[in-house]
Amino acid sequence: MKLFTTSMMCANVFKLQEEIKVIDKYTDFYHIDVMDGHFVPNLALSFDFIKQLRSQTKKPIDAHLMMTNPGNFVDLLIEFGVDYISLHPKTIEKNVFKLINKIKSSDIKVGIVLSPSDGLDAIKYYKDHIDKITVMTVEPGFAGQGVIPEAVSKIKEVYDFREENNLKFLIEVDGSNNFSTFDKYYKNGTDIFVLGSTLFNEADLEQGYLKIKKYIETLNG
Repeated sequence: MKLFTTSMMCANVFKLQEEIKVIDKYTDFYHIDVMDGHFVPNLALSFDFIKQLRSQTKKPIDAHLMMTNPGNFVDLLIEFGVDYISLHPKTIEKNVFKLINKIKSSDIKVGIVLSPSDGLDAIKYYKDHIDKITVMTVEPGFAGQGVIPEAVSKIKEVYDFREENNLKFLIEVDGSNNFSTFDKYYKNGTDIFVLGSTLFNEADLEQGYLKIKKYIETLNG
């Protein structure tokens, strides 16, 4: 069964409450990008947004931290009740096991996000502690980018890595999820599709979900 997570940085802030009512019917997760303007050259959603969203939904919330010092905010995310904390390897090199232990001890799942230039060597020493690996097929920081072709093959690498090491993590793909890439992502082993611009560019959000889900079901057949 394939899952969907919805990237809330693509939502319409002027229709947020209205859109969340629709999103909550169809999404499996909420994907919240928090950017500091330093690790990536952009600012996105805030921790306060996560706090407010938690009060509106019981669906899992995944906090994707595109930040230079994500460890400074783990306690806050634990307090807010997120379900996943997703981190970039380069930002946690100095204290990776301390952070993982803190997250796990709070019954929160650990996600690791691989940017297009990140290899699997970066995670080999803590691979057994990962609940989800996100493969980014675009550079982190901005929605609506075109796919980097070389990044697509990494999905299969991550899938093979999981099978060869008898691991259980989910494989998520973030970046350019659309009708020209869904099949490639699917065939290479994707478990979770991050829906962003393709979904929110639809005139009717509910119909957008239904169209995407129907298309993915055809790939399964």
